Amino acid sequence: MALAARGIDKAFAGVHALRGVDFEVRAGEVVALVGENGAGKSTLLQILSGSLAADAGQVRVDGEAVTFRGPADAMARGIARVAQEPQQCLQLSIAAAVFLGAELRRGWLLDDAAMVAASRTLLARLGLDVDPQQPVGSLATGQRQLLEIARALRAEAKVLILDEPTSSLTDVEAERLFAIVDDLRAAGTAIVYVSHRLGEVQRLADRVVGLRDGRNSGELARDQISHQSIVGLMVGREFAHATRQPRAPGEVLLSVRGLVTSAWPQARVDLQVRAGEVVGVAGLLGAGRSEILRALFGVDAPLAGTIEVAGQPLHGRGPAAAAAAGLALVPEDRQHQGLVLGHSVADNLSLPTLHRRGWRVAPQRERELAAHWCRELDVRAASPALRVGSLSGGNQQKVVLGKWLAAAPRVLLLDEPTRGVDVGARGEIYARLDALAAAGLAVLFVSSELEEVFALADRVLVVHQGRITGALPRDRFSEQTIMLLATGQSLDSDEVPA
Repeated sequence: MALAARGIDKAFAGVHALRGVDFEVRAGEVVALVGENGAGKSTLLQILSGSLAADAGQVRVDGEAVTFRGPADAMARGIARVAQEPQQCLQLSIAAAVFLGAELRRGWLLDDAAMVAASRTLLARLGLDVDPQQPVGSLATGQRQLLEIARALRAEAKVLILDEPTSSLTDVEAERLFAIVDDLRAAGTAIVYVSHRLGEVQRLADRVVGLRDGRNSGELARDQISHQSIVGLMVGREFAHATRQPRAPGEVLLSVRGLVTSAWPQARVDLQVRAGEVVGVAGLLGAGRSEILRALFGVDAPLAGTIEVAGQPLHGRGPAAAAAAGLALVPEDRQHQGLVLGHSVADNLSLPTLHRRGWRVAPQRERELAAHWCRELDVRAASPALRVGSLSGGNQQKVVLGKWLAAAPRVLLLDEPTRGVDVGARGEIYARLDALAAAGLAVLFVSSELEEVFALADRVLVVHQGRITGALPRDRFSEQTIMLLATGQSLDSDEVPA
């Protein structure tokens, strides 16, 4: 057995995250670990990779009982983990980040040229065409995720733990990663795979192990794996996604003309979103999808263009002006851009809507607001006073969404709205967005998952190199059409950009 855990217990402040959990993975095997947000998956992965110590139980590597004092000990035993939210030194060069802790040397000096060359090879294997000498901070979230995978490949780990590795990748980049997973499995690497995208689990897993409320909920062999059986392990009940209800759109709530982003200064963007309409934005990684949303909300100052909300020009610059006009942005990088991790759930939920009396925050109203949105979005926290950084990724995402819904925006901008969110919570978010649109909200969202675009959108805008290359109504949705537009190819139709 390459890696095994037996009887693992772990509690935080008296709340049990894991109770007697067993898990194992063999060389040349892909084992998927599934469960709802808060089921204990991340805690177990941190114990297996040395970031946390178990309160009880035992971890074995190649049959030998081990005690890890930290991730470096686990790495020394051949265990590498690609975390869902990579903690990277943004000022380092990409090459330095790839070889962090395992630098190449010539005598006493660092061999920068060798590390740059080796990094370029690793990044090319993942389809990431960037200069290894540029800083990590210049990369988009999805690119930083690929960088973490490149670090794991560099280490030639015997056990590779992948925690939501495709959460910010498009279907094309994800397929490239799947091919690498297949190659590593064939070479004898043991792989632990965590994903809320159940299609990936069905595509890759040799076995599926379920967690529910911190306990083992069952196991599936390869011939037992199906969407229904995986959901059964996770939630113990049938779950069906809400389907998009078609409706006639209302007035134009968001109108954009000639928008130019700093990422693509040669491209201009025109688009409209109406009340009651949900519009998806699709495209390949690096196409400029997130940059459009960031420019609309004033996170990045647009170089040119006009933005109107409900017929009124957007005056002023920055997120404060955008929020005052009725815009709200749920960002892709929730930990760095959407939350204050050291503050409580209540503090984060009330940030855009602080009720003040003079210079003092009204704590009672803050508590009431936090309690309301925790109930509405089923935020699984023992108390709204809990530090938001201690929540699972999916529950953090719900807090980011809740803080903006509390502000009652007219136009909701969402960048990867269900990144790292389990199947049950994902369906809840879909239903919530559908209800918001039915109430007259305009929704513009970016998603790397075409399945999500098809489930939510009335229209889809396809972006290539900063430009909208096509606008497709719901009856024209197809993977082939979107991929043609996403790669800059023309359609033999009368479709034109929005």
